[in-house]
Amino acid sequence: MTRALTLGLIVSIGLLVGLAAGAGTPSYAGLSLPLWAALGSFGLQWLGFAFAYWRQTEAWFDLLGSLNYIALVFLFLLLAPLAQERTLLVGCLVVVWAARLGSFLFLRIRQAGGDSRFDAIRSRFGPFLMTWTLQALWVIATAGCVLAAMAAADSPSLSLRDGVGLALWVIGFALEVTADEQKHRFRRQPENSGRFISTGLWSVCQHPNYLGEILLWSGLALLALPALVGAQWLTLLSPVFVALLLLRISGVPLLQKAALKRWGADEQWRNYVTSTPVLLPWIGRRWKLDD
Repeated sequence: MTRALTLGLIVSIGLLVGLAAGAGTPSYAGLSLPLWAALGSFGLQWLGFAFAYWRQTEAWFDLLGSLNYIALVFLFLLLAPLAQERTLLVGCLVVVWAARLGSFLFLRIRQAGGDSRFDAIRSRFGPFLMTWTLQALWVIATAGCVLAAMAAADSPSLSLRDGVGLALWVIGFALEVTADEQKHRFRRQPENSGRFISTGLWSVCQHPNYLGEILLWSGLALLALPALVGAQWLTLLSPVFVALLLLRISGVPLLQKAALKRWGADEQWRNYVTSTPVLLPWIGRRWKLDD
């Protein structure tokens, strides 16, 4: 019963985001396009779950999430009001990010032969379903402000002020790509087998890829802001949702638990995590192993 209530809460939050994003926008068969997007995201993820549970595989999990973003952008470009420069910009930025991250994660899982995050839940219907449902919420909650801007009947032209949002996206994207590539190269070296990375961007914070993720979604929120009105402003919580999920729910906590189990007795690792900020370089909070 508790799991069913949690699933219901996740779906309700996703639909509320879709409802807020679609406030004041044209309707299609009685529903706004962002609300249709929320329904479609859950439907797509549940189809993915059905196939994955049948085949007992998580290989397509991250790729399907990325394809969800891309499909929504193209849907909005086809059905939303006449595309404007802001609509095209935010849509293109989401597609570039999703295509890069989705392909990177898919290839990484293929090379590794699986994703250890799913080892304990792959064969358990409820927890596995919960994971795919959460991904649908991730899609609609993070992209909510972008979808609201794309669905708007009118959007202010781009100005110099939008350069701040674009700069944040570029910095965040560059951080994420560089951090992922550095870790990928590190793991490809035979001498690094079983070791943790503490070089490059990973020497200034423990999760530079997550920092990049938060920054790029903050940039997208700023780019979407001028097109939002009324209840659509609620979708600006997107970067907050990203940070909350990565830092408190599915990102850092899971990685810390796995790292403690793997390297907890390694004095070099213990020095690294207690002296290197978790997220913000130089000034961020360190990990206290007795937390």
